[in-house]
Amino acid sequence: MRNSTVRAVNRLTARWAAEAPDGDGGTVLTAAGVWPLLALLADGAAGPARAELAEALGIPAGEAAGAARELLTGLSRVRGLQAATGLWTAADLPLEARWLAGLPDGTRGTLTGDSGADRKTLDAWAADRTDGLVERMPVALPEGRDAVRLVLASALALRLKWIRPFQEWPGGVDEGPWAGRRLAMLHRTTSLPDRAGVAYGPRGPVTLMEVVGDGGVDVHLVLGEPDAAPGEVLRTGIEAVTRVLPSTAASLLPLGHAGPGLSIGLVPSMTPEPRLTVATPAFEIRAGHDLLERAGLFGLSTATDTGSGHFPGISSDPLAIGSARQSALARFHATGFEAAAVTAVAAAAGCAPRFPYRVRYVSLRFDRPFGFLAVHRTSRLVLAAGWVTDPLPYEEPDREAEEAEFWED
Repeated sequence: MRNSTVRAVNRLTARWAAEAPDGDGGTVLTAAGVWPLLALLADGAAGPARAELAEALGIPAGEAAGAARELLTGLSRVRGLQAATGLWTAADLPLEARWLAGLPDGTRGTLTGDSGADRKTLDAWAADRTDGLVERMPVALPEGRDAVRLVLASALALRLKWIRPFQEWPGGVDEGPWAGRRLAMLHRTTSLPDRAGVAYGPRGPVTLMEVVGDGGVDVHLVLGEPDAAPGEVLRTGIEAVTRVLPSTAASLLPLGHAGPGLSIGLVPSMTPEPRLTVATPAFEIRAGHDLLERAGLFGLSTATDTGSGHFPGISSDPLAIGSARQSALARFHATGFEAAAVTAVAAAAGCAPRFPYRVRYVSLRFDRPFGFLAVHRTSRLVLAAGWVTDPLPYEEPDREAEEAEFWED
């Protein structure tokens, strides 16, 4: 993946994250699934629509299709990540050969005009390309004069396991929005304190914690001050993990309160290695995004004007954007992380021993709303970003089922 493309996608991620509301259950978004679709639309657009799309993409429209193909090819090579594109068109819609030739490999299908049959086909594609994480294509299929003439979609599905799993215990919080709740808290201790660090953005410090995956993707948890806006915390986190903004590793931070949720001290120890302990709640988030609510952000303002066509490079028939949506999911649990997104653009018409060492002890606790970023380790491409406001409650294990399974084994 070209660095210029990665930077362009990350800029869109940061702008979107800064504007996205956190909602009652938090949010998750994947600009890496939107950007290639915008690029393919830009390749076939003309006039103001083409200029707006190019501005949103951050690259010239003439380079967009090639960059989209290269990005999707690069994503498909990331271990644990599935990437796919699909195109469905009305049987009588003429398509420009040059635009078709520029599309990445993927599904090609026909819209029958029967909304029930087409819905079944599109939903099956979304579920198959995300291993069931996203079960429906986020597109409306009206009939009659407003019938959809073209659907262009992308799907991303990420599954990874932690190099070292967490231990899950029930836990509570003394103050803040989660006070009094019994949460599924994940705990881990490591001798690598520099997995944690602090970056300083325009709205104050943000603490980051890197959780290493078994493939080429890691997840970074980000925590700001209690009164910091989610968008500002995520933006600072994105700039830090993509190395636009410097951060200070925990081993170089002063003793005491070193950042949001982060404290550092010296403790007696039997071994000379420093220690980092982390406590964070497990979470699962589902979110739906109507991209046209932020049409300017995605370069789609002019393209939605149905008074004329905006994509002569796609079809000689006039086309305008009727809908653009994304459905996304993220799960963070003791053994790993899962994220998926389907984006669709539719055109309509013991004892006390002696301790010989005193070591640096870093304690990090995520006990109020925080953000997360799934990042490709090599390219620093942000694959998913989100905000956690409603972590998972702790559920007692089914001891009878465990015992029955033991005796069956």
